[in-house]
Amino acid sequence: MSTSLAKPAHASAAAPVRADRRMKRFLSLQDFETAARRHLPRPVFGYVHGSVEDGQSERDNRAAFARYGFKPRVLVDVSARSQDVEIFGRRYASPVGIAPMGITALTAYRGDIVLARAAREANVPSIMSGSSLIRLEDVMAQAPGTWFQAYLPGDDAQIAALIDRVAAAGVQTLVLTVDTPTQANRENNVRTGFSTPLRPSLDLAWQGITHPRWLAGTFARTLLKHGMPHFENNYATRGAPILSRNVLRDFSDRGHLNWTHVARIRERWKGTMVIKGILDPADALKARALGMDGVIVSNHGGRQLDGAVSPLRVLEDVVAQAGDMAVMFDSGVRRGTDTLKAIALGARCVFVGRPFNYAAAVAGQDGVRHALKLIQDEVSRDMAMLGITRLQELDKSFLVPLG
Repeated sequence: MSTSLAKPAHASAAAPVRADRRMKRFLSLQDFETAARRHLPRPVFGYVHGSVEDGQSERDNRAAFARYGFKPRVLVDVSARSQDVEIFGRRYASPVGIAPMGITALTAYRGDIVLARAAREANVPSIMSGSSLIRLEDVMAQAPGTWFQAYLPGDDAQIAALIDRVAAAGVQTLVLTVDTPTQANRENNVRTGFSTPLRPSLDLAWQGITHPRWLAGTFARTLLKHGMPHFENNYATRGAPILSRNVLRDFSDRGHLNWTHVARIRERWKGTMVIKGILDPADALKARALGMDGVIVSNHGGRQLDGAVSPLRVLEDVVAQAGDMAVMFDSGVRRGTDTLKAIALGARCVFVGRPFNYAAAVAGQDGVRHALKLIQDEVSRDMAMLGITRLQELDKSFLVPLG
């Protein structure tokens, strides 16, 4: 008998087995959304799920992938496949990473840490949001190598102080999100009862009572162990609590930001630097001229400007202007086939947001681990179907425009 079979059963060995059994009903990333809709209070789910105004951009993010069909290569030996990818000198196990998402600690207990730890365990890139309720230092201690997405504050002194704080925390890859010059018109938040700051009401209380697993496992547990959540990473110092009126002020001072600020940050920041929110190839050219290491082609998941073009529709044009910058992609990726289409058009890797948020909400780190495995397994199977063994073999010749 092998030693692995001879080991007695114990709690640490049983836990993954229980987690596997619990995860069997989740067959795709979409399945986590259905479960999260039941688990989360309506305002909290609405915040994550919603887009801006009429949802044109969010719908087009998905529709853009359907514009391409695959042209597979057959009778290729694909018995040994690898989906690893190199980004900024580091080898990752998969081209699918976790996108930055705000206030995830309100949807899952210690949500930012859960996401970052799952990504580190799977060896995939993960970006922590600046609109987070957990100190970036705590996340970096739990998951070194996590990228940090900064929303820049209101003046040069505050910007410099924030950048210095991020560097001191050990962050190596700084991501500047540049598509939020003002608050978006998210009517969906109003309709579902979500507001920033959160406003106590009878309806909000009822939503908590009628979602006891979330109330006890996430919100009450957070209050008891960590106190009232604050926006921890908008500035070099602690930001406002989620119930404070000052939250609106904290998020309203980005309209003045321009390329001059980016140039100053590039001079100050010694690590890898990425700009997220690029849709115009001319902006990619500006980023390249300022010495950026990479850009993320993104329309913020359809959550900022309604009608903003799907990133997939401009990806090739951005790549053409990028030079040796790493071009990455987010907004609308839900399947392994989506991932491979973006890579065929020039993306180095893709980032997925909402589904991993839902996975963390319904099943914590086990959920995120399973969600990552689902899409990685899809990528591997799809590579075999396409007749490739490495992502570097994939290019536009595998795609056929439809319609």
